[in-house]
Amino acid sequence: MMRTITPRLRTLVLLFLAVTGALLAGAGPASAHAALTGSDPSQGVVVTKAPDQVSLTFSENVSMNNNSIRVLDPQGKRVDLAKPDNLSGTTYGVQLKSGLGKGTYTVAWQVVSADSHPVAGAFTFSVGAPSRTVASVGDQEAGGGVVGWLYGFGRYMSYAGYIVLVGGAAFVLACWQRGSGVRAMQRLVVGGWLTLTAATLWLLLLRGSYTTSGSVGDIFDLNLLGQVLQTKPGAALVSRLLLLAAAALFIAVLFGAYDKREDEEKRDLTFGLAVGGTVVAAGLAASWAMAEHASTGLQPGIAMPVDVIHLLAVATWLGGLTALLVALYRAPADTPVASAAVQRFSRVAFGSVLALVATGIYQSWRQLGSWSAFTDTAYGELLLVKIGLVALLVGIASISRRWTGRLAAAGVTETAEETVEEEAAEEAETKETVKASAATKEASGKATKSGTGVPAVSGGTGGTGVSGKAMATDEDPGRAAQLARQQSAMETARQKRLRDADPHRFGLRRSVLAEAGVAVALLAVTTVLTQTEPGRTEQDAKAATAAASSSSASNSSSGALTLDMSFDTGGKDGKGVVRVDLDPATVGSNEMHVYVQRPNGRAFDIPEVKVAFTLDAKKLGPIPVNPDHITTGHWAANGVQIPIAGDWKVSVTVRTSDIDQVTVSKSAQIG
Repeated sequence: MMRTITPRLRTLVLLFLAVTGALLAGAGPASAHAALTGSDPSQGVVVTKAPDQVSLTFSENVSMNNNSIRVLDPQGKRVDLAKPDNLSGTTYGVQLKSGLGKGTYTVAWQVVSADSHPVAGAFTFSVGAPSRTVASVGDQEAGGGVVGWLYGFGRYMSYAGYIVLVGGAAFVLACWQRGSGVRAMQRLVVGGWLTLTAATLWLLLLRGSYTTSGSVGDIFDLNLLGQVLQTKPGAALVSRLLLLAAAALFIAVLFGAYDKREDEEKRDLTFGLAVGGTVVAAGLAASWAMAEHASTGLQPGIAMPVDVIHLLAVATWLGGLTALLVALYRAPADTPVASAAVQRFSRVAFGSVLALVATGIYQSWRQLGSWSAFTDTAYGELLLVKIGLVALLVGIASISRRWTGRLAAAGVTETAEETVEEEAAEEAETKETVKASAATKEASGKATKSGTGVPAVSGGTGGTGVSGKAMATDEDPGRAAQLARQQSAMETARQKRLRDADPHRFGLRRSVLAEAGVAVALLAVTTVLTQTEPGRTEQDAKAATAAASSSSASNSSSGALTLDMSFDTGGKDGKGVVRVDLDPATVGSNEMHVYVQRPNGRAFDIPEVKVAFTLDAKKLGPIPVNPDHITTGHWAANGVQIPIAGDWKVSVTVRTSDIDQVTVSKSAQIG
C-alpha cells in the first residue's frame, strides 16, 4: 500500500526516469555470468599439428574442477591429462596427450562463474582435416534438469522465508506491537524462519550436484559437499545458518519477554529489538549479495550494499503485506488490527517502495547496460515482466491506501470493539436460551416416559424441575458434545460476521489479498531472474564472438570468409545464430563449416541445415550444398565449388523441428 500520487511524487518519478536515462546512456563494460570470450585453438579452426594444450579465456574468473574442461577425440575418448590450470588472468588451460591423430576434436567445458551460477558450452577444432565424430556432450543446459529445478525451488522458498520472517517481525515492531501476543502472527514469523532454515540446508545439500554433474545420485555425495563448503557460495550459506541462529533468539524475545511487558516498558526493548533485528536482517541479505550477481562485475563495492537495501525493502513491503493479510483474516475478534497500525504500515510500505525503485534502477542499469537489452535478451524480457508486476502491485496498493483512509476516518477500531462487546452479550443470551430450551425438551421427554405426564420445567414443583442442562450433560454425553459443536460453529460464524460487518475493513482485506497474489508471482519472476544470465553479459559475449570471427576473417592470409546470421523459426526454442565459414572464399574448390548456436553461444543441436549460393548479377544459382553433420551444432562440406567471382548471396535454411524452419541470407564478395 502507498500514498496517492501527488505533484511532489510525480516530480520524484520524473527524476527517477531522468536518472535511468543518464545511467543507461553512460553504461560501461561489465559482466556477471561468465562468458567464453576466446580459445586456443579457436572454434572451428583446422590446425596442421596437434596442440599440446587447449586454453579457454572467460569474461571473468571462474571456479573449476577435474571435469571442467574435457577434450574428446573423434571416437569420444578423453585426451586431456589433468585438472585445468589458471594460465594467466581469466585464461585456463588443460594439457593434452601426445601423439594425437587427425580428425575433429570436441572441447566441452562447464565452470562456475563468480556469481555462483554454473555455465557450460562446447566447440570443435580439427587436426589435419575435419572428420566425423561420435563425441556427444548432450544438450542439457548447465544447472538444468531435475536438480536444477529442485535448486530453483529451494531458492524461491529461501526468498519467501526471508521475506515473511523479516517483514512479519518488522510489521509487529513498527506497526502493531499488540500483534506480538497474537498466535497467528507468531506462527507466521516462526514459519518464515523454519522455511528459510530448511531451504538453506536444502541448497547446501544440492549445490554440489547443481554445479557439476546435475545428477540426482550426487545430491548426497559428501565429497561434493566438502568441496562446496570451500567455495564462496558455500561459505555464504553457512553464514546464513549462523545468522538464523541469532534470528531464533530475536524471535524468542519478540514473542516472549517483549509480549509480557507493559506498553510503557516496551519502549526501550522496542529500540533494542529494532537495532538487533535490522543487523540480523541485513546480515541475512548480505549472504545473497556476497555470492551472487552483486558480488562481481561492475562496481561490486556499491552493488552489494545496494543489493542488501533492495532485499530489505522487498521484505519490509511484501513481508509486511503478508503479515497485514494474516492480521486482517486471522486476528481474534477481541484483538483486531487497529486502523492506526494499518496507517503506519502504509507509510512504511511507501518508503520501502521508494527504496525499491531507486535500488532497482541501479541494478537494472548494471545488469542490462543498454535499452536494446530489454528486448534482445532473456534477462531483459524477464525484467520487463517484473516491472509490469511491480506496476500492477503499486496500482492495487493505491486502492488499499484509499481503504485505509476510509478505515481511519470511520474510527472502525472503536466501533469494532463496541460491536464485539454487544454481540458477545447477545450471543451469550442466545446460548443460554438454546441450552434452556434443550434442557426443557430433554426433561419433558423423560417425564413423559416415566408416566407422570408433567413437563419438567425449571422452577416447577415436585422436584421434576431440576436443571435440564445438568441432566442433559450428566445423563447424555452425546447431547453435550453436540451442544459444544453448535457453540463452536456459532462462535466461528460470529467471528466471520464481525470481520465482514464493516465495509471498509472488508474492502481492505480484499485489496490486500489481491496484492499478496501478485506478490507471489513477482517473487517467482525474481527468483528466475537471479538464475538468468544478465543482459549485459549476454550482449558482451555476442560482441566478443563477432569480433573474434571478424578478426579471424580479416587476418587470414587465405581470405577465409565468415558470415553470422540470426534466425527465429517461430517455434518453441527456435531462436539462434548460424555462422558460415568459407575457406579460402575464392573461385574454385572451398571448404565450408556451418555452426549453429543458441543466443547464449552454446552449440545448438537441430535436425537439419542446408546452404545455397546465388549470384543474382549473373543469374547463377541457387547452388545447393548439403553439409555433413559433424557434431552438436557443427556441419561441414568439402569441395564447395564457386564458379566465378562476384557478390554472392549465401542462404541458410535452418530446421529446428519437424515443422519449424526458416531461411536467412547474407551477401558477401567471394573470389
